[in-house]
Amino acid sequence: MSKQKQYSPRFQIWIDVRKRHKLSHAHIQMARELGMNPKRIGKLDNHKQEPWKAPLPIFIENLYFKRFGKGGPENVRTIEQMVKEEKQSQLERKQRKSIVKAGNSPA
Repeated sequence: MSKQKQYSPRFQIWIDVRKRHKLSHAHIQMARELGMNPKRIGKLDNHKQEPWKAPLPIFIENLYFKRFGKGGPENVRTIEQMVKEEKQSQLERKQRKSIVKAGNSPA
């Protein structure tokens, strides 16, 4: 049995979508910025039965270009990086809070 990191469900679902639909980190970031629902991305994917549909990566790129006027995000961050940064900021927030409490406590 392989040991796999567990992420919060809001990040894990995007990791699963990336693997299931073979999307790049940039496509996942574009989909997130567009506000796409990760549970509904399978409906948008071309299952080679609908020849009029564009492949999912191209569809996401076209929507992103229409909305933002650029081909893709300038700074591509993976879900794993986002989780790491979020944990780091939570730790920093917790440390600041404990310093403030220690400084304001009557002694």
